[in-house]
Amino acid sequence: MNSLLRVLSYLKPYRGKVFLTLFLAISTTLLDLVPPWLTKVIVDNLVESQELTLIYWVIAGLALVYFARNFTNHKRIIINNKVEQNVVFDLRSEVYRSLQKLSLNYFENRSTGELMSRANDDVNYVERIFIDGVEQVVTATLTLIGISVILFYMHWKLALAALLPIPFLIYGAWIYTEKAHSQYHVVRKRAAAMNSKLQDSISGIRETLSFNRQIHEVKQFESRSRDYCDGTLEVMRLWAIYSPTMMFLGSLGTVLILLFGAGLVQTNEITVGSLVAFVGYLALFYTPINQLHSVNHMLQHALASGDRLFEIIDTVPDVKESPDAILPSTNVRGEIQFEQVNFSYIEGKPAIKGIDLNIGAGEKIALVGHTGSGKSTIVKLLMRFYDVDSGRISLDGHPIKDLKLSYLREQIGLVSQDPFLFNGTVSENIMYGNIEASREQIIEAAIASHADPFIRDLPNGYDTQVGERGVKLSGGEKHRIAIARTFLKNPPIIVLDEATSSVDTKTEHHIKEALNRLMAGRTTLSIAHRLSTLEGADRILVMREGELVETGSHETLIGVDSEYANLFQHQVHL
Repeated sequence: MNSLLRVLSYLKPYRGKVFLTLFLAISTTLLDLVPPWLTKVIVDNLVESQELTLIYWVIAGLALVYFARNFTNHKRIIINNKVEQNVVFDLRSEVYRSLQKLSLNYFENRSTGELMSRANDDVNYVERIFIDGVEQVVTATLTLIGISVILFYMHWKLALAALLPIPFLIYGAWIYTEKAHSQYHVVRKRAAAMNSKLQDSISGIRETLSFNRQIHEVKQFESRSRDYCDGTLEVMRLWAIYSPTMMFLGSLGTVLILLFGAGLVQTNEITVGSLVAFVGYLALFYTPINQLHSVNHMLQHALASGDRLFEIIDTVPDVKESPDAILPSTNVRGEIQFEQVNFSYIEGKPAIKGIDLNIGAGEKIALVGHTGSGKSTIVKLLMRFYDVDSGRISLDGHPIKDLKLSYLREQIGLVSQDPFLFNGTVSENIMYGNIEASREQIIEAAIASHADPFIRDLPNGYDTQVGERGVKLSGGEKHRIAIARTFLKNPPIIVLDEATSSVDTKTEHHIKEALNRLMAGRTTLSIAHRLSTLEGADRILVMREGELVETGSHETLIGVDSEYANLFQHQVHL
C-alpha cells in the first residue's frame, strides 16, 4: 500500500487535470446509468401499448445519451493520457537522477541489465496504474454506488438477491492479492536476470564469436528466459483460477434476479420493464467488478515494480556530500596529501593500509606495483568514488570531504586504460570534457591530442558515429579522443591509467606526445603497468599489498636492492 500511495503522490503537480479527469469520469458514469432506465420506459410503454410518439422521443433521448457518454469519455481519455505521460516522465526522471547520485560501489555490485530493467520495464509496469488503474477504480466505484442506489430504489428485495455473491467476490480478491503480490516480485527479479544476461551477451559478442560459444550463450539465455516464463505462468495460473471463478460468482447475480424476478412479475409486484432494467443494471454492475479484478491483477504487477523503483530512489549513496561543503572560486594548484589513509572494499580485507603521501603541485608521480597492490584504489579515493575508512585526503590543504563533489571531480582528468566512448559522434565524445565548448575548441583539443588527422579521414569527420563503446575506432584512436576530452576539460590534476599499454609502437609514440602536452604544468598521477613508460616521472611510488613500500626516482630505486628493481628486472627478462 505504501508503494501505491507513493506512486499516486506523483499526481500532485497535475491535480487540476486529475480533478477534471475525475469530473469527466463521473459524468461518463452517470450517463452510463441512464440507458437501462430509458429501456425500462420503452418496454413498459410497448407492453401497455402506449402512443408510439413518446417511445420515439425516448429512443432519440437514448441516442443523445450514448453520444454524450462517448464524447465525455473521449475527453477523459485525452486528458488522462496527458497526465499519465507527465507522471511517468517525472517518475522515470527521478529514477535516473537517483542513479546518477549513487556511488560507484552501487553499480559495481549490480549488473547493467538489472538496472536497465528497473529504469525501463519497471517504470512501464507502474505506468499501467495511471493508464488503467486510477481511472478504472474511480469509474468502477462510482458505477457500483450509482447502480446500487438505483437497484434498491427499484426493489430492495431483488437488489439484495443480486448482491448476494459480493462477499464471496471480496474474499476471492483478498486471497488472490496475497498470493499474486509475492509471485510478481519473483517475476520482476527473473525478468531483471534475463535482461542482465541479454545485455552482457550483446556486450561480449566478440568473445562469444571468437570462442565459438554461441550455443552456450543461447542455453544460458534460454535458461533465464524459461525461469521468467515459468514465473509468469505461475501468476497466470492464479489468474486463470481467479478470473473465471469471480465471473461465475458474478453471473449468479443474474440467475438470482431472473429466479426471483420472474415470480415478482407474475404477482405484478414489478413490471416487465423493471425486470429488463434490473438485468441491464446488473450487467453494468458486474462489469466494474470484473474491471476491479483486472485492476487488482495489474496492480500487483505494478506494485512489485514500484517497490524495485523506490529501492533505487531511497538508496542513500555511500559517498555523501557534506551539507556545508565549500565551493572554491578558483581551481586547485594540485597539491595532494594522504594522511594515514586506510580503506577496505570488503570488511577485514584492507586494500589500502596507512598511506602517507605528499605530492607537490605540478609534480609527476608514477604508481607501480603488482596487480591488486592498491594503485587504482589510490585514484578512486582521490576522486571520492569511495570514502576512506580512516585518515584524510586533502587538495591544497582542503580535506576533500569538505569540498563539493562536483568541484572535486572537475579538478581531476582521468584517462583510463580502456577509455569509454559513448554511442554518439566523435565531436560529442570530445565535448563530454566541456559540454559548453565551441566547435573550434573541440578541434583545438583534437589537434593537441594528435587526433585531428585521423578524425578528418573518417567518413563524416567530427560528425562520424563511433558506435557503442567506440567500436568503430581502433584502440589508439579511442585513447586519443579520450585525451582530447581531457584537454577540453582542462583540469589541474591528471590521472593516467597506462594509456599506451594496448597499442602499437607508432600509435604509442603519438599518444605519448599527446600525453606530454596534457601533463605539462599539471599534477600527474600515472598508474604504470609497463615500467618502460615511466620516463618523465619526478617520483616513483611502489605499492605492495596496499602499502606504500618505496618512493624515489627511477635512478635511485634501480640502483639498490628494491621492490622496484625486482619489478623492473622481471619485466626486462620477459
